[in-house]
Order: sequence, then structure tokens, then C-alpha cells
Amino acid sequence: MLLDLHGLAARRRVMFLGGKGGVGKTSIASAVALDQARAGRRVLVVSTDPAHNLGHLWQREVGDDVVHLARGAAGGSLDGVEIDPGRTTAAHLAAVRATLRRLMPEHLGGEVDRHLDLARDAPGMHEAAILERVADLVQTGTADYDLVVLDTAPSGHTARLLSLPETMGAWTDGLLRRRDRSDRLGAAAQMLGGRGEATARREAEIRSVLTRRRERFAHLRDVLTDHDACTFVVVLAAERLPVLETVELVGQLDRLGVDVGGLVVNKRSPADAGELLAARHAAESAHLATLRSALPDVPGCEVPLLAAEPVGAEGLARLATWWR
Repeated sequence: MLLDLHGLAARRRVMFLGGKGGVGKTSIASAVALDQARAGRRVLVVSTDPAHNLGHLWQREVGDDVVHLARGAAGGSLDGVEIDPGRTTAAHLAAVRATLRRLMPEHLGGEVDRHLDLARDAPGMHEAAILERVADLVQTGTADYDLVVLDTAPSGHTARLLSLPETMGAWTDGLLRRRDRSDRLGAAAQMLGGRGEATARREAEIRSVLTRRRERFAHLRDVLTDHDACTFVVVLAAERLPVLETVELVGQLDRLGVDVGGLVVNKRSPADAGELLAARHAAESAHLATLRSALPDVPGCEVPLLAAEPVGAEGLARLATWWR
């Protein structure tokens, strides 16, 4: 089945693009986003890939704060942001530190600092921080824009990231259940005169922080599994490892309940541009036959190998003509 990438994006509020590293995800994501902006939509393109290719592609500084990238037709516009894992983790820990410092007794401040300093490099800390930022950007982005396009990190990281809302939501729910038990015990203690007003305020604020966190993750989980609002497009090269990784990624997304809207085979070698490229085209065709056999119901399209890298607004607009 042929993938209508323009029509797919036009019918969604959130689109993820992912796949193996180095296959051109950022180029395809930016071209889709620009295409939709030129069709009159307000679009935000977000890169979670630590390679920071978005700025290079647009030939301008794109950082952790939203910047304007291009103007579209009929009020359409395109903004962009690159999530910086280091800065995101630092900001996440700083917010946690400020909250804990405010909520914990003053004499435990040193313990809070030591714990968070150790947590900075703990396994999963960067992923959790990036997930919180993605959740924020999806929530604010769907309120402020018509479409949010997310250029994600390589496949293994993407599948892990998309599974985190369920994990983190369950963890936060567990903390809230423990707060419920603590609140009931605290209420009994207060009736006996053993709990002050400051303690009650502190515990109410802890509950408020946890509740906001749970709601943020629940919203992201709801968006990810809403097939009418959100879809995932896998970008790949017509090579053995990207094809195998794509089949695995599609299976993981299916198990997570995420809609897979299609496959984009990028940088497809021509069959009529010399002996070397003709041989590559034939080898690629064999790999794509494996792909179609494994995923017969997932629509796809091919973007040819271009003579020049698509950079800047006009280069990306030309790239989008291959699925218009």
C-alpha cells in the first residue's frame, strides 16, 4: 500500500518519526512539518535526538527553547525546539531539589543534595527527564499548535521512551497510594494533637506535585494511544539492519497500542544511474521484499537518494514534493 504522508499528517495532531540512527529522520520530520505549515497549519517540530541535527538542517541556532523556523500560507507557521538531554536533566533535578528543599525539614537539606547529586547519573534519569519534557511539549503543543511533529532518538531509545509513560504513571500512582495511607494516619495523629499545620501544608503540596505529574503522564499516554490524534512513522534505509530493526520497532509499537501510520524508505538508490547504483538498487529491493513480507499491511513510500542534502526551507520543501 502506498503511504500518503501529507494526508496522514493532515489528519493528526501529533506525529512521531523514528527509526535507526543515520537514516534521515530529522530531514523527513522537518520536511513533513514544513509541508504542513505551508498548507496553513501551525506546527511545532521537536527533536529528542541527542545528535542535535535540527539546527544544522535549518542552518540556524535551534536550542532547548522554542524558536521560529518558517512562515507558511494562510496563517501557517513552523516553530522548532531541540531537547538538550543534559540541560533537561539539570533542570529536572533543580526543580526536584527546590521542591524537596521546600518540603523537607531544614536539617535534611544536605541529605537531599547528596541524594540528587548521586541521582544525576543514575540509569534512566536522562530518559525520565526527557520524558517529562516530551510530556510538557505534547501537552502545551497540542494546545498552542495544530500539529506537533517529534523527531525521536534511534529505535531502541524510542521504544523505551514510549513505554515510560505507563511505567512512570504506575510509579506515581504507587506514591500517591502511599500518600493516601500517610494522610489517613496523619489525620488521626492531628486529632490527637500530634501533627502541626505546617506538616499538613507540606504533605498537601507533596500530593499536589504528585497529582500534576500523574496527570501529565496520563495525558501523554492518552495521546500516544489515540489513533485518531497520534501516529508513528518509521523512517529507514533499504538495508538489512534498518529493515530488521523496523520490523522489531513496529512490533513494539503495536504492543504499546501506538498507531503505526507508515514507513518511509529514505535515500533509495536509483536503478538507472550507473552500474554501482543499479547493483545497490537490486540489493535494496531484496531487503524491501523482506520488509513487505513481514509488514504487508503497513503502507510505505520511497524517497530517492538526492544529489544534495536537503537543508534550509527550500531544500526541505523540495524533499516534501516526493510525497505530495
